[in-house]
Amino acid sequence: MRNSMKVAKWEYRKNMKNKSFIISLLITPLIFIIFSSLPSFMDLFKSESDPVKVYIQDEMNTWESVEETLLSQGIEWDVQEAETDESGMKEIIKNTENTAYISFSKNLMEQGKLTVYTNEEIDKDFEKQVNVLVQPLRDLQIENLQLSQQDKDIINQGITIDAVSLSKGVGEVKEDPLKRLVPGVFAGIILFSIVMTGMMIFQSASNEKKEKVAEIVLSSVDSSELMQGKIIGYFALGITQVFAWILIVVPFFIWKNDFPILEYLLVPETLLLVFIAVLGYLLFAAIFAGIGATLEDMDQTSNFQGIVFLLPWLPAALFSPVISDPEGIIAQAASYFPLTSPAVLIMRLSVLESWPWIEISISIIILLISIWLFMKLAGKIFKIGILMYGKNATPKEILKWLRY
Repeated sequence: MRNSMKVAKWEYRKNMKNKSFIISLLITPLIFIIFSSLPSFMDLFKSESDPVKVYIQDEMNTWESVEETLLSQGIEWDVQEAETDESGMKEIIKNTENTAYISFSKNLMEQGKLTVYTNEEIDKDFEKQVNVLVQPLRDLQIENLQLSQQDKDIINQGITIDAVSLSKGVGEVKEDPLKRLVPGVFAGIILFSIVMTGMMIFQSASNEKKEKVAEIVLSSVDSSELMQGKIIGYFALGITQVFAWILIVVPFFIWKNDFPILEYLLVPETLLLVFIAVLGYLLFAAIFAGIGATLEDMDQTSNFQGIVFLLPWLPAALFSPVISDPEGIIAQAASYFPLTSPAVLIMRLSVLESWPWIEISISIIILLISIWLFMKLAGKIFKIGILMYGKNATPKEILKWLRY
């Protein structure tokens, strides 16, 4: 184990001195910050458009009452008195940009309908602004009914809908979905980051073969220690990458959105989800290390080795059925299949209110057994493949090595 840790430290320090890795480490969160801030930044360059010119035909002297509501909402129109009758105003509106015509007719209160005529080039926000008139006009409508104050209070109170979930018990309030979603997203980011970093094992083993470095290294450590050291080293590299992103992005996210993200993350569920993500890394790292040792030249990678790169993305094909039905047969089956288990488990546990602990336990046990098995198989492939020069290994040769 001591030699494995030496290899891990060597791999970690080598990559931390790599300029391209340092640049990607800093650029990735900065790109996220830039793109998330881009809409707000673009708003600074928007030119203020001229206010909508609104012609008012006020037969009931109601405009003064509703105008106060508009001003309280920060809505400012260029209000003018109608120049002619309704038919004449329609013609004016047709031929004038960014204009509207509103008629507060005498039968408005009885019919409860306010017609607004606009030009095709009207400001896109005007329709939302007009909706602000509904409440003050409704208040005037109620006032004209000459109801008692008690009746007015009842009407103004309105109706509210209180949705109560009865799935767990009568009267039990539904749990905040963010309590599961935020830890799940965090674990998903960790899984993605360390698996992507783990792919570097693939390239590292291949480069050492190509540059004839493997023979020198193996004179000091055996092949299993070398493989374990690479897995540990790149795991530490992935975790470093995740924490660097967190230190940059989380403070910005809290500042911009005023969102209590730490309250959702500092929970026991996060530990389990991160543990599942780590198991996923160990599984794929063993595969990457083993297959990477079979490659002499990355530029001439065969279809078989190329497929290995696609294995971590298998759960992406199951995203829709798993999210739409996290307790369905597809989600359950994918939770037991080792190559999809880590990502699918994280997806399921991010949306399920009640966690199926028996299924989780079975999935983790299968995953642990699979990691042990893949490590053993990868060790056999790595031991022979790392010292084979001149060509890439074929699937037939790899199967032959596994028999020894």
